[in-house]
Amino acid sequence: MAQPVVAPPEPDPLVTQPVVQLRHPWRWVATVVVAVLTAQVVNGLVTNPFFQWDRFAHWFAQASILDGLLLTLQVTAYSAVLGLAGGIVLALMRLSPNPLLQAVSWTYIWLFRSIPLIVLLIFLFNFSALYPELGLGIPFGPVFTSFATTDLLGYTVIAVIGLSLNEAAYAAEVVRAGIASVDQGQHEAATALGLSRTRQFRRIVLPQALRTIVPAYVNQLIGLIKASSLVFYVSLLDLFGVVQSMSSTFPGDIVPLLLVATVWYVILTSILSVVQYYVERYYAPGALRTVPPTPWQKLRRGVTNLVVNRRFS
Repeated sequence: MAQPVVAPPEPDPLVTQPVVQLRHPWRWVATVVVAVLTAQVVNGLVTNPFFQWDRFAHWFAQASILDGLLLTLQVTAYSAVLGLAGGIVLALMRLSPNPLLQAVSWTYIWLFRSIPLIVLLIFLFNFSALYPELGLGIPFGPVFTSFATTDLLGYTVIAVIGLSLNEAAYAAEVVRAGIASVDQGQHEAATALGLSRTRQFRRIVLPQALRTIVPAYVNQLIGLIKASSLVFYVSLLDLFGVVQSMSSTFPGDIVPLLLVATVWYVILTSILSVVQYYVERYYAPGALRTVPPTPWQKLRRGVTNLVVNRRFS
């Protein structure tokens, strides 16, 4: 017996429609506008004779400029290490259950965040006039030994002390915020496992707190690099100080010298930003499902996708 002929089902119109890629016209408009504005800015920088790029090239790697740059790096490095160490101590004091330690830490942070850095540096620069000698002994009692203030406080020491005192106040709040960002359940779980407070902090609290601390503190370091230019006002010839001195000697090269200082500061802050990216990426696995790709990996993936699309288009 012959089987009945069954007509094939009609195709679903939604299935047979071609897939059309979603278009973003306003995104392309914004891209074109930004590209045009960027080209105009670059054209203005390159073609404007007021910038004197030939003199910029002459001054960029001069020995005096590099000496000032080296001094800037030294002062910034010392201040960053001492400021971070002081900030950690102040943050732990602020989180301590001891009310005296809390009060001292809060007062220090409040005071040094309230004083402008330039005022602090000038005050330290004139510290020898207020205290010609510093002594070690019993308070309100005999002094065992004393030192002349001018022998202890050189220009570099004054700059490092001033920047470190200021930096410690801000670093303390960054570290305190990072520690406070760790969920309280992590502390309770570590305590339930019988871990000591030191081991809890080193193995559980600190790795998680660094995800919050690193971006904020790198911003502080970038600000510290730029704030180091104020040491010129305490007679220290850092990068900005050398540029200022050379501008007085060569008044016709003020603009290219300022551009030299600007470019070097941009280079230093860019290096810090790169370091920040890789440090954040190192601590990302605990918070993200997938580690973000590096710029080189993004570039290689983009080139690969472009080649594949052209091959199959």
